[in-house]
Amino acid sequence: MRSHLQPFMQYLSEDKGLSPSTLESYGRDISQFMDFADERGLSSPEDIKRSHIMLYLAAQRGAGRAAATVNRNTVSLRAFFHYLLRERLIGQDPTLDMDKIKPSSKPPMVLSVEEMDRLLNAPGDDTPQGRRDKAMLELLYATGIRVSELISLNVEDVHTEMKYVRCTGASGKERIVPIGAMAAESVAQYTTGMRDKLLRGNLSEPALFLNSLGGRLTRQGFWKIIKKYAREAQIEQDITPHTLRHSFAAHLLEGGADLRSVQQMLGHSDISTTQIYSGIARKNMKEVYESHHPRAR
Repeated sequence: MRSHLQPFMQYLSEDKGLSPSTLESYGRDISQFMDFADERGLSSPEDIKRSHIMLYLAAQRGAGRAAATVNRNTVSLRAFFHYLLRERLIGQDPTLDMDKIKPSSKPPMVLSVEEMDRLLNAPGDDTPQGRRDKAMLELLYATGIRVSELISLNVEDVHTEMKYVRCTGASGKERIVPIGAMAAESVAQYTTGMRDKLLRGNLSEPALFLNSLGGRLTRQGFWKIIKKYAREAQIEQDITPHTLRHSFAAHLLEGGADLRSVQQMLGHSDISTTQIYSGIARKNMKEVYESHHPRAR
């Protein structure tokens, strides 16, 4: 079987035009599989059955290889045996319709309620920027909207008296999300007392949240803002603007909200996307139960 490796590599280089680094990966993956086959007395390509490949990939997973590594090996072996079939060196491709494994996704990072309180209380309220930043953070945590949706808001999109915000997602679909009293109050304090000071005479600017030049705040600008307050709040995790969205969803579910309502507020088209937060909520509920129930331990 090893005699076919060099012609295969030449085929990948000349016919497929693969880069040297990719060729190196293919060669290493297939050589490792050949070592595995040699240990089992499988010297000819015709000796290789689907079960052998499945056993090899299972051994990789058992050895703690990352899903991405196992998937790369799967791709390499599929290419090799497809080549052998193309050259009529085997009568059947043992990798036909072999699926890659799904990589395990990391759970979203969520702040605790106490950490959220520290973050939300970090901005000062004696400057226009502080009032603006407080309103933005409160609104993000109160609604779970994306940062792109936050900076796209116009003044008319947030109704503090009726306590709701109207936002438009990336797909152009509009949704209405309720906001709580604290977020509504923060936005009202910003719009009635401080936003005009940021306008710099640009009275025609419709954006709700303004930068220091009187224009619409950008994603990059907000990114710097949240990083600043995370440091001031002494939050050790490397948070992003999306962390507030994750925390919003997880805390709602912990509090007993139903999954469908959270899905609608987040603007997820598929409820399976929202279900990633259920595991966090269940885990936290278990911790609360074990900490407080007299017979939990």
